[in-house]
Amino acid sequence: MKHPVIDLHCDLLAHMLNMPTPDPFDKEGIGCSFPALAAGNIKLQVMAIFTATEKGSTLLAVKQSEIFASFLAQYPDDCTLVHDVSTLNQIASSSKLGMIAAIENASSFCEEDEPLAIGLERLEQIITNTTRILYIGLTHHTENRFGGGNNSDVGLKDDGKTLLQYLSGRKIAVDFSHASDALAQDILDYLSEHNLDVPILASHSNYRKVFNHVRNLPDDLAKKIIQEGGIIGLNFLRAFVNNEDPNALYQHVNHGIELLPLGLEDHVVIVVPLNGAIGGDAHDIQLIDVPKLLCFCFRCTGHARKLVVHAEVVLERDGRIGLGRSLDSHTLLGLDGLVQTI
Repeated sequence: MKHPVIDLHCDLLAHMLNMPTPDPFDKEGIGCSFPALAAGNIKLQVMAIFTATEKGSTLLAVKQSEIFASFLAQYPDDCTLVHDVSTLNQIASSSKLGMIAAIENASSFCEEDEPLAIGLERLEQIITNTTRILYIGLTHHTENRFGGGNNSDVGLKDDGKTLLQYLSGRKIAVDFSHASDALAQDILDYLSEHNLDVPILASHSNYRKVFNHVRNLPDDLAKKIIQEGGIIGLNFLRAFVNNEDPNALYQHVNHGIELLPLGLEDHVVIVVPLNGAIGGDAHDIQLIDVPKLLCFCFRCTGHARKLVVHAEVVLERDGRIGLGRSLDSHTLLGLDGLVQTI
């Protein structure tokens, strides 16, 4: 039986920038092409708009938003926009790929040396092009005008505070996956102090207690995200699981189980066992058995529910093969927090 799958992050739009004519069906070197997503029974794909913090970043981001729109216009028989609860409810039975956009780095819409007002206007342009944005990450690896990336110890800056105010009530989540520890804590504090209505998540992050990497969440932050009704999506890329021991994936999952005694049962769903790919390279993907896992969910309505995780092979920018996270759409449809965000 093939279960419908939802994946929270892929880099297809960024890959398209390297093509003279963007072609989502081109499978050469791209693990998240339309054929690959169809083979994995992906029913909803969150398409990340990504640029590094550098001069010209916003031009690349706007281009990616236009590519997103072009997919919908050029391939109406293959993909469809998911922008509200109604369209979300239709994806499980549809033969089309559901798509919604997200922004991985706020430098995508505002460069370092321009007025913030211009950046916010450009954000509106990107939202117009894509119709909806599911989440925004303030930073990537490095520091920018909004705050500190995961390779820094910088917290929330004034422009980051203004952005949070701007997003309040707009049902656009803030993603912590590339935030420094200081930035993540400052965001939580600022949202609380100012009573802002901004959902939170970590779209592709693991646990630092299991594998010490700055991209992985410290326990205090992971617990806070869950207590605030957020979601943590595991990242199966070797660099964040354990470069030497891919079986450390089990340890990341088991670490989530340790949160059960903390009274967070309503934020845990069961993962049924499936086969998933991990390790290997572009020519040799090894298979392992994925056991029953526990993952966090958005504000589960009363009790833990079954969830299916499929392994999605993705080509990272450095050429390594990793795994994306994906959720059973029936479970997602029952999660109040994400439905409210959409």
